[in-house]
Amino acid sequence: MREDGLEKAIAAIGGVSALSRALGVSQPTVSNWRRIPSERVLAAEAATGVPRGDLRPDLYPSAPATEAVDEIDLARAAEYRLIAALFARAPKADLLERVARVRGDASPLGMAHLALAQAAEAADPDRVDREYFDLFIGVGRGEFLPYGSYYQAGFLNDRPLARLRADLAALGIEKADPIGDPEDHIAGLCEAMAGLVDGTFPAKTEDQQAIFERHLKPWAGRFFADVAASERADFYRAAARVGGLFIEIETQAFALEH
Repeated sequence: MREDGLEKAIAAIGGVSALSRALGVSQPTVSNWRRIPSERVLAAEAATGVPRGDLRPDLYPSAPATEAVDEIDLARAAEYRLIAALFARAPKADLLERVARVRGDASPLGMAHLALAQAAEAADPDRVDREYFDLFIGVGRGEFLPYGSYYQAGFLNDRPLARLRADLAALGIEKADPIGDPEDHIAGLCEAMAGLVDGTFPAKTEDQQAIFERHLKPWAGRFFADVAASERADFYRAAARVGGLFIEIETQAFALEH
């Protein structure tokens, strides 16, 4: 059975005979091929217009998606992943050490980065662990429930979660851990957005925007504002300010694309 690359070449050029003439080989030779030989790939590409990566994907694999992503989108993805890492669970000493090295600038988000780095440098991992427990887990429940369903509908596992799951499934995105937090946890949503932005999950810009505007924009800003205002928050006051400012920036950026 012929591989897809050879079939594409034959269809593009108009048949086995045409391909054999273009490549300077006999028709029976091409008829007996299962795939285009490695030494004929570039000639076949030139003759048929079919990209070499389609002709022989084993020899010419597609470049990683991140290579085509510009620096701004890579920075956006990194920001989403930073927020996801901080809110998925209490940060351990190694993560706090990395966050303490975060750089900033004179912009509002840059200044928030500097404040977060200072908070991480001064943080005691055990105290941050307790702070995370009090804020987001608690005995019975924490001070805040970092889930889209709760903030939008007042209940966990409600319709907003069902809509999110449907939208993610349409993009081919599935939850890696079936036992952990549902997909509408703030950390899970930020991780999904990071993958959409940097090409980990193949998607168009409008797909990014749809997930953001349907599932983050309606509630994430309020959540971060609530955490930043909490009397129990110390390290997480700085983390929430970064999250809140970044959500504002994303909201404004997507609005400009309309």
